[in-house]
Amino acid sequence: MEKRKLGNSGLEVSAIGLGCMGLSFGYGPAANKQDAIKLIRRAFELGVTFFDTAEAYGPFENEKLLGEALAPFRDAVVIATKFGFKGGNAGAGQDSSPARIRVVADEALQRLRTDRIDLFYQHRVDTNVPMEDVAGTVKDLIAEGKVKHFGMSEAGAQSIRKAHAVQPVAALQSEYSLWWREPEKEIIPLLEELGIGFVPFSPLGKGFLTGAINENTQFDATDFRNIVPRFTPEARKANQAMVDLMQSIAQQKNATPAQIALAWLLAQKPWIAPIPGTTKIHRLEENLGAANVELTKEDLAAIENAASEITIQGERYPAQLAARVGK
Repeated sequence: MEKRKLGNSGLEVSAIGLGCMGLSFGYGPAANKQDAIKLIRRAFELGVTFFDTAEAYGPFENEKLLGEALAPFRDAVVIATKFGFKGGNAGAGQDSSPARIRVVADEALQRLRTDRIDLFYQHRVDTNVPMEDVAGTVKDLIAEGKVKHFGMSEAGAQSIRKAHAVQPVAALQSEYSLWWREPEKEIIPLLEELGIGFVPFSPLGKGFLTGAINENTQFDATDFRNIVPRFTPEARKANQAMVDLMQSIAQQKNATPAQIALAWLLAQKPWIAPIPGTTKIHRLEENLGAANVELTKEDLAAIENAASEITIQGERYPAQLAARVGK
């Protein structure tokens, strides 16, 4: 698979990575451990060198899973994990205090069975801790060899600038896809200016852009999409227009809607590396096939033209989660 560099950092990753959250957290019951390990190792066989996890996914279970799965080829991959929540629990509120960051780093190294974290993200901006203190702590961890690169997730422009002035930010991870294009307004131009890579999560619209979800789909009781306004049955019905667009382009390109959605992201900037997640090997193989789908300028213009006529219905987060982003 093609490799990409995340901005000016020199950090090289596969053009498409693997978001591992859904194997343990967020989208219903955790996957069977051996099946999850098999999927992670299959991703590596297919050229994926970029794997994303966090202490909050489980909590802790996802890092342990990744550590075991990647142990045989640790030196051939880039592992990203995250800090920023009290006790590692995403529901307990933010904690990016320097002491907490250090605890997370040390514990994550053990769970990941490694001696360094390749990319260490602040999971969400903590407004109670000066950004200079957060970036300074990660800078110290880099000097100590425990961390290689500093990242941020769902951060706003002001926080990114503040952090970058203390310790260069290698990558920003935020949601970006054909049905969430907010980063195009302010964030992507800023990343280009500062030489920061972009790692879009939920590049398939939390599964919606694959075409596998419709207004009648029932989610598991523990699936967080149940509380997302954009996933009410009414919103799903209204948003089907975007899936229809993906399907029409996919037919022309002998591809799938998911592949078109990912190929569109890859075509936006050469320093973008999306991290779709899945629990199914056939979906993994489908997603990675997007790296071979070439969208011409004409294709991109046609998508842009058609997409501009579609208004996506529903907020992407409920209020309590929306309050954490863009700080």
